Amino acid sequence: MPDERPAWAIRLRNERRRRLWSQDDLAQEMEKAAKRNSRLSSSLPKRSSILRRIRDYEAGTHQPHDPYRILYCLVFDMDEAELFGNTPAQQGRTPADVLRELMRETDPLRRFPSHGGRQLGIGNISDLAARVHALRLADDVLAGGDLVQPAFREFNAAVRLYRTSTFTEDVGRSLLGAIGEFGQIAGWVASDAGMHKQATDAYRLGISAAREAGDKTLESNLIGSLAYQVSNIGDLEEAVALAYAALEVAGPHAPPRARALSWDRVAWAHARSGDAQMTVRALGEAETALAEHSDEDEPGYLYWVNAGELQVMEARAYTELRRPLRAVPILTDVLARYDATHTRELALYLSWLAVALADANEPEEAADAAVHMLDLSTDVASDRTAKRAQVVRARLEPYSDVSAVRKVLANQQWCA
Repeated sequence: MPDERPAWAIRLRNERRRRLWSQDDLAQEMEKAAKRNSRLSSSLPKRSSILRRIRDYEAGTHQPHDPYRILYCLVFDMDEAELFGNTPAQQGRTPADVLRELMRETDPLRRFPSHGGRQLGIGNISDLAARVHALRLADDVLAGGDLVQPAFREFNAAVRLYRTSTFTEDVGRSLLGAIGEFGQIAGWVASDAGMHKQATDAYRLGISAAREAGDKTLESNLIGSLAYQVSNIGDLEEAVALAYAALEVAGPHAPPRARALSWDRVAWAHARSGDAQMTVRALGEAETALAEHSDEDEPGYLYWVNAGELQVMEARAYTELRRPLRAVPILTDVLARYDATHTRELALYLSWLAVALADANEPEEAADAAVHMLDLSTDVASDRTAKRAQVVRARLEPYSDVSAVRKVLANQQWCA
């Protein structure tokens, strides 16, 4: 069916999505713009009211008037006629369009004159590779809030090396690859810490570096990581488009585990969108790709992609699709043998088990899983676990007449 909203409403949504902003991100940008303008600084209501107006504007039910009309022009850096005119808004985008728009505003990797700056060799790149892999291994046992500062410190240091040092073409290409890998892990931990704008910026710079290095597998991994973030906190249509863009960039000749990971992220985007048929198809493609894995050369950042992780994604997808009878056995099996040192992941997986059990009308067992999740989540500096705890609470609340559930809902950790 054609989109019957006014052209300006479609354009407001498209401009927000082009910047990979959630509606909350846009509200924050409006608040910042208002603070910079003394005429507007006292005219904005609370964030919840701004968000409600943004939703109404994008739905086309109300047209923006000042100060919102002015703020839209400021935050999008567009003039009023261009943004609110009657010119038909562009509809639909291919994955190629998504990538082009994604990179449009990325700060390029500028090279500064070195003036005899530090000469880098392959040994320096090996050191960087070891440091980025150490961050990945740390992320297995630490949460984003614990790692975000060291991750960005390493990421920024690698970018400075590229901008100010001298090196051969081959070393430069390897350095760009290291920057891309730092961008991926920095983006991942920032997202886990709830710093989604910083995560997006890290991913975008990483994508630029990977593309400059000609590393399609790394570029795909970065785009897929961004797709995963958008699936969880942003526009689901955008998430699906980004996930397919990552798949296209990887191509059919990427390492099997890279293709499996790309299909996994496609599956999750479809699951979040409620498309069961496409979710199941993507899960099958991920399993097929992983079955081709043997002893081929592949990047070190794929170390964690295995059958167990695909099982977790399958169970999460079925939970999201409200198919608990498919999800519960898989999650129970995976959790029985999961590495106990990976506290955050265990807590997250228990959250899906609790939700699936609640959907299966097993409130006592759901409460047990929730208690275990809360115990593990204590002092875990992860925005993802905090948000999942609230999802679990919402699914348990209809069973508040059950004693075990009532005790869980009274737990003060829900309010932490």
